[in-house]
Parts: sequence; structure tokens; C-alpha cells
Amino acid sequence: MFEIKNYKPRGYQENIVKTALYHNTLIILPTGLGKTKTAILLAVKRLNEYSNTQVLFLTPTKPLAAQIIKEFQENTNIEEEYVQMLTGVISPKKRIDVFRQSKIIIATPQTIQKDLENSRISLEDVSLLVIDEAHRSKENYANTKVASFYSKQARNQRIIALTASPGGTKEKIDDVCKNLFIEKVEIREEQHKEVSKYVQKKEIKWIEVELPKEMKEIHKAIKEVYKSRLKDLTKLGFHKPMNVISKTDILKLQVQLRKEIENRNQIAFYGISLTSYLLKVDYLLELLETQGLEAVQKYWEKLKTESSKAAKALFNNKEIKDIMEKNNELIKKGMKHPKLGILRETAISELNSNPEAKIIIFANYRSTIEEILRYINDEGGIKAVKLIGQKSGLSQKEQIETIKSFAEGKYNVMVASQVGEEGLDICGANLAIMFDQGSSSEIRKIQRYGRVARLESGKIISLLTKDTREIGYYWAIKRKENTMRGILRKMQADKESQSILR
Repeated sequence: MFEIKNYKPRGYQENIVKTALYHNTLIILPTGLGKTKTAILLAVKRLNEYSNTQVLFLTPTKPLAAQIIKEFQENTNIEEEYVQMLTGVISPKKRIDVFRQSKIIIATPQTIQKDLENSRISLEDVSLLVIDEAHRSKENYANTKVASFYSKQARNQRIIALTASPGGTKEKIDDVCKNLFIEKVEIREEQHKEVSKYVQKKEIKWIEVELPKEMKEIHKAIKEVYKSRLKDLTKLGFHKPMNVISKTDILKLQVQLRKEIENRNQIAFYGISLTSYLLKVDYLLELLETQGLEAVQKYWEKLKTESSKAAKALFNNKEIKDIMEKNNELIKKGMKHPKLGILRETAISELNSNPEAKIIIFANYRSTIEEILRYINDEGGIKAVKLIGQKSGLSQKEQIETIKSFAEGKYNVMVASQVGEEGLDICGANLAIMFDQGSSSEIRKIQRYGRVARLESGKIISLLTKDTREIGYYWAIKRKENTMRGILRKMQADKESQSILR
């Protein structure tokens, strides 16, 4: 008989499990309120009800998988040898043996998808499929593919899907439900009476910084290059006023032009080159606004290696060459984006007031993460470490070690890319600083904010560059998040939303 240990289930978790025992359920809970433990409660019940079956838990990264394994080991009496991780680093032959011998399998979705497609494993004896970070479950994603196999193979089926941020529209939420064969939705927001007493207070503020005069001059010069080529869109029959043309407009136009290329429209080739050129210049602007001079320089170096007409045209543009010379001169003089100074001051102030503080800094680009580390490390008691993805150079084993070292206090500041946003329970973090907005995604914002104030109150600070698109991103994200909250409140109140959404 399997049992829960070292943990007393909360009332809302038990209520959610009552639903999930009988229906495939999408569980929407704010970060830090025990989505994984809710899944563990259900896993124990399913294994006791259906003897000789297994539980398959899909999660996107190895650090998350390691975290979930630890929770199973600490909170159930299931022997450690029967709780195993499966990722692509394990050979296919060994994965077959591990899968067959385990009661609880924690795996990355892509690994299970490959094993199913190659008939290495079967899900017929899996009595519970848990899908973590369920907002990822789009039509062709691995989560969706595995769920499809499960619906065809499993003899005693039950699916639960976990997320804090399912999507900004009813359509996106319905798509997740359709793709994962969801029948019921269980939602608890922070103000819900069942969960409000467990929610830690977050102090949220934003700090606006202004670019120095020299960087503003570079910004203006890049913008002039952008505007001069923007006029050429009229040659493509695009007559929207120049002052309201957005990046989204150019991207949409590019999609249309690609279709015209398929129809052998010769002007479309010119259009693709033009829109690519405009997007590259716009990206230079964005990097200068949100990241700084070094990020602009690194992108320029990357453009040198590209063979596209747009890249060559940009590289041969005299105005842009002059701009890059000025950019490099400012780098040599030691000029930094003013965010860096604010960042360092904020971190030092926090550590002075609380020497035990743990701080997470989120940044979107690896080059910026490296620059932040160089700028803040060993200043005012700061001991900083980076947490980046495998493609950026940190293996999953190193990621796990980094998180452990941060939790244990070897480091007091962790500078993280997107890999640090989803699901990780980063123990004791009480301040998060958003160096940039990451994107205009409300899901990413919720994920970032959820890394702090999990056990006690915390603070969140966003750094925004004055008079740039970053201000627009910030408010766009807030609008999208408010829209999502409204949808969830309506779904919670609407009994009909608890019926089958297929």
C-alpha cells in the first residue's frame, strides 16, 4: 500500500483530487501552491486502486524532473529504485529497461514520444499521465503526441495537466483541453478563499531608466536608417502610414510575401529581402534599448557571417558602419546601459539589509547574462552564478548543480535565462529583478514572477528603458495577464466550463 508522508494535503488539493479521480483534469494553480504535490496525491491513489500499474510524469527539463523525483522520494513511501528519470541522455536500450521496472517515471516529453514512435515502450499499464507546464501542449508538441498515444493504449486512463498560466485567450485554453483530452477544469486564483491564506505577499514595482545622450544619438541614427528603407514598402503596395507601422505588420507582410514566392511572383523576392533588412535594423534598435552596446556589437559580428542579401546590404550600409564605429568607441570608454548600474545598486542594497537574501535576475540573452555577471560579481558581497540552457553551454547536470548551490547559499545571486522561468522551486529566493521583459508574453511573466515569494514574502522589480518599446511591452503584458485572469474567473464561475471541452 502506497502512502503520503511528511506532508499534510491542503483542502483545495484534496478537492481537486476528488475531481481528477474521475475525470481528465486541467489544474490551474498559482505558482508555489503545490501543483506537483496535488499530482503526487492522485498518483498514490491511482497506484493503490490499480495494482501493477505505473505513473508517467512529463516535464520539460531535467532540472524540473530532478525536482519532481525529490518530491516523490520525500513525500511518498515508494522505494527510490522505483522512481526513475528518463531523458534523451540515456540510451534507448537502457530506457526500455528503466521504463519497465519503474512505478513512477519522470520524463521529458520528447524522449517518451520517440520511444513510443519506435515501439520501444507501451503505455498500456500507465494508470496516470501527468503533464507538467501544460500550456506547452500545442497541436504538434510532444506533450500532445504522447497524450494521443496514451488515449489509444492505456487500459486504465487518467490524465491531469498542470499549469499556472494556461494562455491569454479562451481559444488557447480550449486548445490545451482538446489536445490533452481534458474533461474538467479546476481553477484556483490567488484570491480564492481556499488558497488565499497560503499565498505569500509580493511587492511589485518598476524602475524607469534613461539612456545617456551618446546612446540616444546612436538610437536616433539607427532609426533614421530604418525610416529611410521603410518608405520602400510602398513599392510592394503597402501604404499604411509610416509612423504606425509596427514590427508585427512587417512580420505579417513577410508571411504574405513567402506565399507569393510560391506563386513565382518576382517582386516578392525583393519584398522578402526588404522586410528582412527592416527586421534586422529594428532588432539593432531593440538590443540598444533593452540590452546595451555590447549586445549591439555581438549582433553586428553575427551579421558578418550571414550570407543573406539583407545581411550583406546592412553590412555594406555606410550609415550603419559609422554607427557601429561610434558604438565600439563607447564600449571602449566603458559606457554601459544604465540598467546595469541600477541592477548592481539594488542587489547590494538588498544584501546589505538582509545578508541571507537570495536574488534572481532574469535576462533574455546569453551575452547580456555574461555582461551582468562581469559587472556585478564580487561587488558589495555579491556572489553571482549563471543559469542558462544546454544550447547556451550549461549541461542539465550543471543546471541542477547550479540550482542546488544557489539554494544552499554558495551563491546569493543567480542570473537566469528562460530555463530558470518554468516550474523550478528555487528555495528561499526573495527578490527577482527583470533586466528585460523577455517578450510580450503574459505566460513568461507569470513564470518569472513565480520564482520568488514561495515560502515567504518577496519583491519583484522590473527595469524599463524610458521612451522605448520596453514600456509598451510592460503594459501589453499586464493587459494580456488581466485578460487571462478575467477568462479564468469566468471559467471558475461558469459551471458549463467544467463539462467536456472537446
